Amino acid sequence: MSVLTRGASAAGAKRETTTASRAVVLSLLLISTVYFLFPLWWLLVSVTKPFGKQFSGNGLWFDGFGLLDNLSRLTAQSDGIFWRWMLNSVLYCGIGALAGTLLSAMAGYLLAKYEFRGKGALFGAVLAAVLVPKILFTLPLYLMFSEVGLINNPLAVLLPSIVSPFGVYLARIFAAQSVPDEVIEAGRLDGASEFRVFRTVALPMMLPALVTIFLFQFVEIWNNYLLPAMVLGDDRLQPVTVGLVGWNASHGVAVPASLVVIGSLVSVVPLIIAFLALQRFWRTGMTAGAVK
Repeated sequence: MSVLTRGASAAGAKRETTTASRAVVLSLLLISTVYFLFPLWWLLVSVTKPFGKQFSGNGLWFDGFGLLDNLSRLTAQSDGIFWRWMLNSVLYCGIGALAGTLLSAMAGYLLAKYEFRGKGALFGAVLAAVLVPKILFTLPLYLMFSEVGLINNPLAVLLPSIVSPFGVYLARIFAAQSVPDEVIEAGRLDGASEFRVFRTVALPMMLPALVTIFLFQFVEIWNNYLLPAMVLGDDRLQPVTVGLVGWNASHGVAVPASLVVIGSLVSVVPLIIAFLALQRFWRTGMTAGAVK
């Protein structure tokens, strides 16, 4: 067999291998997509059914249209407490994510651009905190808030939510890659203070990364259940996650199970809106620093 023939055979085998690997990857992605979207599709179909028929008939296809009636029933339940829960969640997530993103940006910028004693140990502590599940802090936080009188206080939810070791880690990586030292030095030579350099120079350069951190924080706070359930006994202060679990715990006695299904779909709408609205920024932020 000639060298040319052997080269052609190798090229053909490489193309076949590449095609097979792509098919496997695409199949796995398709299966994963169906797996993750299946519950959302079931919720969407169930919410559009007439009230009381959420668990009957074909759960994967539409059967009548009762969306508007379902939403009106959700609003009428317990004097509209569901929308109070939604407002609470938006406030907790909005304030907590904004404050947490700003603190993460400041801490990450500090770790990336300043030299000081103990910097390596501090960054190691941040990495160690990333590996610790936040659920382990729930009981200590509850005991601490009990001692200082913050039970049934929104601060008991907001204060822990603004601390994000993972956000500090991301901000440090993005600041090191996207904020050149020469630009910072130029700002200092122009007479700008350190905070002004950070505010007017570093923050705009880190904006895509900050949007990514904000989204991570927003979703994490929105999905947080255990801490708000422990520190907020007043149902008018609870977020929507805690409220829906409380409804579901009634087993259809105080609140029909259909309302829990309807509220579950409505509760994910803000997450979808935030994701779509900030998609242009967070996609850039996720790839920032990948190529130096």
